[in-house]
Amino acid sequence: MSRGILLFLALLAAVMIPLVLGGNETWSRLQNFPLSGLLIMFGMILLCWVVNTMRLRLLLGDQRDKVSRVKSLGVVMAAEFAYCATPGGSGGPLTIMALLARNGVRPARGSAVFAMDQLSDLLFFLCALSGILIYALFQHLSQRMEWLLTVSAISMFGGLVSCVVVARYHRLLIRLSGRLLARLNVKATTRLRWARKLLHFLAAFTDTLKLPYQTLIKVFALTCVHWVLRYSVLYLALRGLGADLQWAWSFLIQMLSLSAGQFSLLPGGAGAAELTSAALLAPMVGKSTAAAAILIWRAVTYYFYLVVGGPVFLIMLGRPLLKKLMKFKQA
Repeated sequence: MSRGILLFLALLAAVMIPLVLGGNETWSRLQNFPLSGLLIMFGMILLCWVVNTMRLRLLLGDQRDKVSRVKSLGVVMAAEFAYCATPGGSGGPLTIMALLARNGVRPARGSAVFAMDQLSDLLFFLCALSGILIYALFQHLSQRMEWLLTVSAISMFGGLVSCVVVARYHRLLIRLSGRLLARLNVKATTRLRWARKLLHFLAAFTDTLKLPYQTLIKVFALTCVHWVLRYSVLYLALRGLGADLQWAWSFLIQMLSLSAGQFSLLPGGAGAAELTSAALLAPMVGKSTAAAAILIWRAVTYYFYLVVGGPVFLIMLGRPLLKKLMKFKQA
């Protein structure tokens, strides 16, 4: 119950922050927004689900026959709902692994698919950020934009270095974690079971990396299509409201806002993402325009996932797992 209340309060804060920022002008700006533009953005999200379904099936490799195309789409939609409804998106990977396991895919393979999916996302953001940095060299940037680019670059490259360190020194990390768990009085059988699961995951992840080169290129290409579509929503919202902001800066604002939402550990980053995006966007386009754009952006990329993905989640996994995810890390 407490998690449900937290989600409700987060959603309430997510709506109130832009409304307070924009004041009375926000509603009039929303009324003048073209309906065709809104339908196009919802269509882009539907296309994102199809693209992610194709990516999931490619990563499953020889296991894809165990999960039909319709069920693969359901896995994607249910996982997106879990990302949005749980603190820090913690329910997303659990949902993916649970649904794949129900269809005969081993948990280690399911976790490897998720890890490969995240690695592909990280590579895209590194490439996109590198492109923005090159573009920024030929622009006269304000001190605010220089600070945003610096923080983004440090965080992205830090994430890449962490992945390389874990991959290169995973045996040492297993030994060190085992010693730490021993000092915490964790039973030897439990430590051994966790180490065995980690080794199974690493083996499955290695098998995923051994997919045909053409398959991995297709996965990365689909990743690029997905994120370009999803991160174009705020840009299109601003254009529909008459604001002139370059796509690169709207991309950067979304990336930082959603990262802040993840660190806040609120469901879907609700409240934190709106507050961060408002602080970054308002000085560029004005308060009322920023407030209206944020409401449209979150309606398409957050509330839509909850409304449409929720029934799919309940059909595929049922209410018991939903309650389990909502209580995740409650202690």
